[in-house]
Amino acid sequence: WNALMLRTRGRLQRRDTWLGQQGGGHVRCAASRGSLQEVPADMRAVRVHEVGDASKLRYEQHVPVPEPGKGELLVKNMYSGLNYHDTYTRSGLYPRPLPLTLGTEGGGTVVAVGEGVSPTRIGERVAYLAEGSYAEYTVTPTHRAVRIPCSVSLRDAACLMVQGLTAHYLTKSIFPLGPGDTCLVH
Repeated sequence: WNALMLRTRGRLQRRDTWLGQQGGGHVRCAASRGSLQEVPADMRAVRVHEVGDASKLRYEQHVPVPEPGKGELLVKNMYSGLNYHDTYTRSGLYPRPLPLTLGTEGGGTVVAVGEGVSPTRIGERVAYLAEGSYAEYTVTPTHRAVRIPCSVSLRDAACLMVQGLTAHYLTKSIFPLGPGDTCLVH
């Protein structure tokens, strides 16, 4: 795992350096360099077929790649956030139809788009909120995907979606912070 993370981090840094030299505030990946790859029919994913502890997680190698529908993006994942929500879903605390692919946030590159989505989105680096991020590919609605600039690492962006939105609603909706208020960020 560590070797994979180091290799991936090196590739992302080299790509981000290249994109930065191109003056790209609008982030493109392989598609901008003319090397867009075909999406395979199958992918690898971590799935749950019955609720319980971590022993119920299954690493599967032949899961069909989802197809983006109207207003959706297909993202090739580089990172997936790990959250308590996933453990609650796996344990059965949050009931869901089974089998399912866990994960609620991730980040990667847009490799396909659904009806009504501009093909210019292909190649963008995005972080997103959508179920099924413990997989090589995830479908997400466009309104739940955020473009990531070169100056922000995809790793950081992918793991901040849930925490960032939690901080936003706590400080804007639950208790709107104002002048004189103190907020501790841990």
